[in-house]
Amino acid sequence: MFYQSVHRSHPEFWEGMRDQTSVGMGIAAWGLMTGVAMVKSGLSGLEAVLMTLIVYAGSAQLAAVPMIAAGAPLWVILAAAFCVNLRFVVFSAHLRPYLMHLPRFQRLVTGYLTGDLSYVFFARRFPKPGQTADELAQQQAYLAGNCAVNYLAWMGASLVGIALTNAIPTEWGLGFAGILALLGVLASLATSRLRMVSAGVAGAAAVAAWALPLKLNILVAIASAVAICLVLDKMRPNRPEGGAHHV
Repeated sequence: MFYQSVHRSHPEFWEGMRDQTSVGMGIAAWGLMTGVAMVKSGLSGLEAVLMTLIVYAGSAQLAAVPMIAAGAPLWVILAAAFCVNLRFVVFSAHLRPYLMHLPRFQRLVTGYLTGDLSYVFFARRFPKPGQTADELAQQQAYLAGNCAVNYLAWMGASLVGIALTNAIPTEWGLGFAGILALLGVLASLATSRLRMVSAGVAGAAAVAAWALPLKLNILVAIASAVAICLVLDKMRPNRPEGGAHHV
């Protein structure tokens, strides 16, 4: 299993927990808001709980829920959720050298549990994969501790939001709290000029296409950012800016 007792024997496990705890309140606010939003959008309590436990991806959930409520075609909902979560393909490609020594099931569980900030903290703490079995074990222990806090903060707050939807006034501004949490993620990931340009293009495209139905401005924003990044990446000299995982 991903969280074996051997992980807790490494100091890196507790270090990972401490690092993730520093942003735990933002993650909890985002999870609470997502839980409330799912029920307010028309999902039943059971449907919201199942979506939280199975999907475990706040941005994809919030992209899909308004489309479900609006009766959008299934392919539109799936396409939006897929596009919103494309960043995890990049995360997985970067983490592959760190995890290839693990059994396939354990790699799948690790990928499922790794969130945005878990990846950010891990990449900063370990810029290169371990060269020995002990180094790899330390890295895995750090990621396990980090993801444990992320999972508990997200799931706990999201389930509380679902349970207390009718008791939490919309005027509390939970949507704004969720936006602040996402801005924290965005700022942490904006580590290269190319990433900052892509964020700016995506934001501008989303605003320009705001009038499109079924929240299709999300797809327009993602497609615009990906297209401009591909063009700029082809145009720049053949020297990586801060490493391959910064593209």
